[in-house]
Amino acid sequence: MISRMLSRRSMPAVLQRIDRPQAIGLASVLAVVAAAGWFVSPFGVSIAVAAQLAIGGLGAVALTGPARPGLGLARYTTLAMAGVAATLGGRLIPGGVSLLFVPLLAVLLWAVLWLELRGTFEAAERTALDLVLTAILFAAAAGIAGLFGTLAWPPPIVLVALIGFVLALRAADARLGGGVHSVGQALLHVLTVSQVGIAAALVNLPGMVGPAVVALSFYVWGGAADALGSGSTSRSVAFEFGSLALLGLVVALLMGQR
Repeated sequence: MISRMLSRRSMPAVLQRIDRPQAIGLASVLAVVAAAGWFVSPFGVSIAVAAQLAIGGLGAVALTGPARPGLGLARYTTLAMAGVAATLGGRLIPGGVSLLFVPLLAVLLWAVLWLELRGTFEAAERTALDLVLTAILFAAAAGIAGLFGTLAWPPPIVLVALIGFVLALRAADARLGGGVHSVGQALLHVLTVSQVGIAAALVNLPGMVGPAVVALSFYVWGGAADALGSGSTSRSVAFEFGSLALLGLVVALLMGQR
């Protein structure tokens, strides 16, 4: 059976059952680059991040195809941002154990690319995209904090804000279809996240609490904007997402006092 699966006749048939098999290879390459960035010096990390941006960006363009009206251009950056976040956040995993996560990372990166290949989004798929963007921001923020610490200049929140703007622009494109309004909403989105990040740095929240609060603020703002755009009342949106933000703030403050 194994010899038949590996024969020249069966392999093309197997590949034909997979939609865009190149996506698997691209995700695997990005996972390997991310893993290489876990064991190198900070200068090597910068090379790995640059490779993620180049490979992920060009690969997404090649697989996703030309730009189409109503989809925006930020969708070409999601895979690259996921690769960068994996490179930075994966450095926090203990050395020997981290290699066990490389196959899982390849699957997760493929899932991100698969989500972008779908093009248009329904409500459930847009929620999945928001969760993916939130997870990317959390991993990137945690990795940046672990790599640079709190005494670096410029402050790490600047790098988090740059990544957050790209992710916020992708979220706005999914809601509005691109254009000037998407850029404006992304700017407001990242401004809110930056303020929360500065506050978390001033309070000096321990460990992963600060990045988690930043990621929570990203998700809350995006979810509130999405709900308002879908016709929900301002009162219900303020109550639902305001309660979520307040709960996250209380938990963060309680953990910060330990």
